[in-house]
Amino acid sequence: MPTVLILGAGSDMAIAIARQFAGEKYDIQLAARNADSLHALQQDLQIRHHIKASTYAFDATDFSSHPAFYEALPVKPDVTICVFGYLGDQEKAQSDWKEATRIINTNYTGAVSILNYVADDYAARGNGTIIGISSVAGERGRQSNYIYGSAKAGFTAYLSGLRNRLFHKGVHVLSVQPGFVYTRMTENLPLPPLLTAQPQQVAVSVYKAAKGKKNVVYTKWFWRYIMLIIKNVPEGIFKKLKL
Repeated sequence: MPTVLILGAGSDMAIAIARQFAGEKYDIQLAARNADSLHALQQDLQIRHHIKASTYAFDATDFSSHPAFYEALPVKPDVTICVFGYLGDQEKAQSDWKEATRIINTNYTGAVSILNYVADDYAARGNGTIIGISSVAGERGRQSNYIYGSAKAGFTAYLSGLRNRLFHKGVHVLSVQPGFVYTRMTENLPLPPLLTAQPQQVAVSVYKAAKGKKNVVYTKWFWRYIMLIIKNVPEGIFKKLKL
């Protein structure tokens, strides 16, 4: 069976993705800061889908631990999915550097750190799939979340460059651009129902895009066109908006 590694496996989106891939008969490697919290999901995946599931401790912001973490995996994954992220508090981050660095390191630096090792392994093997969950927030800075958005913009650019590099090595890189998603991370935000996806919708779009060797996928699909409009608003007008 092929194996998928899910980094940041404790989130609602990651759990939905794990269930989607397990249903397609992938063995699942679940990695998160609190590996003990993943045991119930591990057992459920194994019993429900008759696949192998395992758990591992992984801290996205403990950069020095990343090489040993990846090398210690008993089976190197065929697919690696980077799901971890941290929305953070924009107003706090504007004056609290600790909060700002947590947002940046979780959403960008930690992802680059671990995926660099995965990319080198896949390039040497000549196959593999890397999937990064970025965000439409990275497509244009807005006053309400520009520190989070800037980190996701960096991650989106990183995935684009990685795709350009690894295509020549036979490795597929998929960028996932969700819009609003109902999760624990967004439960206190007033999200518009029509524009907001369920985690399972993201999971299905991720699996289908990976199988179809897509480069970029938006969830929900119309976010591609919403962001096209937003990116083309002239700066002189855009800076006056309260977004």
